[in-house]
Amino acid sequence: MYSAATRAALLEEATALFAGRGYAATSLEDIASASQVTRGAVYHHFASKQALFEAVLDVQEVRATAEITAAATAADPWDAAMLALDAFLTQCCDPMYGRLVWLEGPTALGWHRWRECEEKYAFGLVERFVHTLIDAGYLEGKAVDSMVRFYFWMLGGAGLALAQAAETDKLRLRDEWGYLIRRSISALRIK
Repeated sequence: MYSAATRAALLEEATALFAGRGYAATSLEDIASASQVTRGAVYHHFASKQALFEAVLDVQEVRATAEITAAATAADPWDAAMLALDAFLTQCCDPMYGRLVWLEGPTALGWHRWRECEEKYAFGLVERFVHTLIDAGYLEGKAVDSMVRFYFWMLGGAGLALAQAAETDKLRLRDEWGYLIRRSISALRIK
């Protein structure tokens, strides 16, 4: 029980420090001190600073995926997908999620590992929504793999834009990206 509590405290403090200071400006010593544990305790749970960051990223992505999935409550697949889109864009406006996933992630993990992490969570979600829309007759079943990648990267562009935006611009940009993504998806709608 103590081990699980220590791990949870490390993740909580690391999340706050990585989001507040950035990955490069946060040391394992900083995290150990904030968690009131020794550096050895950090290494007991995480092999490296990068491993700790990846665990933080996993927590963010699991939570975001759950919220996005939970938002897709409409019975109609098209309406459910649009609700999920809104939930995703709202998630990207969250300063902690935006900074950790879109800004610090590529720096901390390197481009290729970060992409693998994004594909682990977001890609499967996008793929599921696209296939559901195809199965429901809203989208044509042509170039499906490319369509999934197209929407995956479009959503990634939105996530990055919202993470980089000043707080005062986030809602406007959220609405603009939502409009553009909806228009893009609607252009391929066949029903």
